[in-house]
Amino acid sequence: MKDSDKVLVDTSAWIEFFRKKDPYYRVVLELTDDARVCCVGIVLAELLQGAKSRKGFDVLKEFLYVFDFLPETIELWRKAGELSSLLRQKGKVVGLSDCYISVTASSNNAKLLTLDRHFEVIGKETGLNFYEF
Repeated sequence: MKDSDKVLVDTSAWIEFFRKKDPYYRVVLELTDDARVCCVGIVLAELLQGAKSRKGFDVLKEFLYVFDFLPETIELWRKAGELSSLLRQKGKVVGLSDCYISVTASSNNAKLLTLDRHFEVIGKETGLNFYEF
């Protein structure tokens, strides 16, 4: 798989997937079947935090074995902090985890699949590449 084929699925899109709500259910299923989905630790942690049952918790733990996890580095955290600071200076408050997801996706040439509007704010500042369907 080429880097440009990777799609980082954000927490918001995973939630729709697990609720079996289209179009996200269908799209995430297709991306998974095509082995294009990648993940980051913060998304897994957010999903585990919201797990409503033991079964859901166990399904999420399998992410470690199913999906490629993008590498976490101090450099990415530095970039996320700088992005968050830049946005705050412009009067735009976006969570640090969303900044981290954005810089990680961009640094790994992955497209982002999300429903979260915070990423639109980030995208206007950074040129974040979204997965369109």
